[in-house]
Amino acid sequence: MNMNRQVLIIESDAAASRAILEILAKRAINGAVATTLESANEHIESGKYGLIFLGVLENRAGGAIFDLIEKIRRMVPEAAIILTARVEGLAPLEAAGLASGAIQAGCSEFMAKPLTAAAILEVLGRYMPAKVVNTVAQDFQEAWTIVGSSNGLGRTIELAGRIAPTSVPVLISGESGTGKELLSHLIHNQSRRSGGPLVKVNCAALNDSLLESELFGHEKGAFTGAYIQRKGRFEQAHNGTIVLDEITETGARFQSQLLRVLESNDIQRVGSSDNVKVNVRIISTTNRSLAGEVKAGKFRADLYYRIAGVKLTVPPLRERCEDIPMLVWHFVNLYAHECGREIIELDGGMLAVFARYSWPGNIRQLRNVVRSAMILGAGPVLALADTSWLMDDLMSTQDDSIEEHIEGTLEAVEQKTILSTLKRTSGNQAQAARILGISDRTLRDKVKKYKTVLSA
Repeated sequence: MNMNRQVLIIESDAAASRAILEILAKRAINGAVATTLESANEHIESGKYGLIFLGVLENRAGGAIFDLIEKIRRMVPEAAIILTARVEGLAPLEAAGLASGAIQAGCSEFMAKPLTAAAILEVLGRYMPAKVVNTVAQDFQEAWTIVGSSNGLGRTIELAGRIAPTSVPVLISGESGTGKELLSHLIHNQSRRSGGPLVKVNCAALNDSLLESELFGHEKGAFTGAYIQRKGRFEQAHNGTIVLDEITETGARFQSQLLRVLESNDIQRVGSSDNVKVNVRIISTTNRSLAGEVKAGKFRADLYYRIAGVKLTVPPLRERCEDIPMLVWHFVNLYAHECGREIIELDGGMLAVFARYSWPGNIRQLRNVVRSAMILGAGPVLALADTSWLMDDLMSTQDDSIEEHIEGTLEAVEQKTILSTLKRTSGNQAQAARILGISDRTLRDKVKKYKTVLSA
């Protein structure tokens, strides 16, 4: 994305940051969240944000906030700063003084919490003119953008950002379709090697002999069909990053060769005894437990310790269901132009069913579901009916409670889903609303409605 299309949210209040992120996703605007003063400083120093929502962080004195405002003004003078804070309990003059102080310190505006969708949209309209849903720019395509604000994902992204500037080898674990490749792009793009190449190799697609030639290259005449000298992927990735996808699929011979490369920082092309120096960062990915493979004798322990300098885990979608509404909006924006359909609303019943589905294919599966639903459906609301073709799949892969959910009218589906979600959260409406992807007020209205229905 263009640098000035990025938004930074400095906020320790998860509800506030989630409210902003959901609206950004609808507008195809990339947002990053910093929950501490330290991570905020790192983001600010990158100088790539056009709009910054600055919340008063917990356990931080007001002076620290105004120091941060001063730093933002110095590092990214073109950025608009919106200071957000709670004013309940403050005297009118005290609240006015906070707003006045923010403006005097260099903020563009002051917003009182809780933030409303209308207020956030007004700010975006003033400082970041909207991209309409059905005209997402090409530089957002397939967007090497990680979408979500769940705690597990947030911890992984934060750690990835901290280790990105180093050259330490990284091992990324996660089920297929969770976004391991996106995380490898994030690490490369935030590293000192970002100006160099990023080369990906699918280890599962090649046997050891082909993998050796693919990664290390070969000399002319090294084997039948080797008519010319060919540089391998390691040489192509010189001064950059190489991603070894599904490294658990490699055999003992290749593992031995890779260990030598890691120890000596050079490679030998097939058919040559000459050493070629390479300066490459290695990121490995796996959908299995690599430690388990070592224990089973299928992967070298010494290689495991070398490639797992830092271990990152991408959580499966079923463990971050609160991110589903944001992800659905992301894919709606991504495919709106291709599908010729403008979506202005997501059906709560559909999101509720999505929240209870296990998503064995993870984000990749959700992306395909949204894309198909946009093609097969019609109208401005992405609804449960658009995904009716999914129902057999949902029923065949879930327990009886899901089957109960998807019988009957759409209203019955919504009613059962809301009531069962409230049961899961022990009646916590705020938590249930987050899981269902609707506002607290909408949930309260629906609970009131369905209680009336049940008591009738």
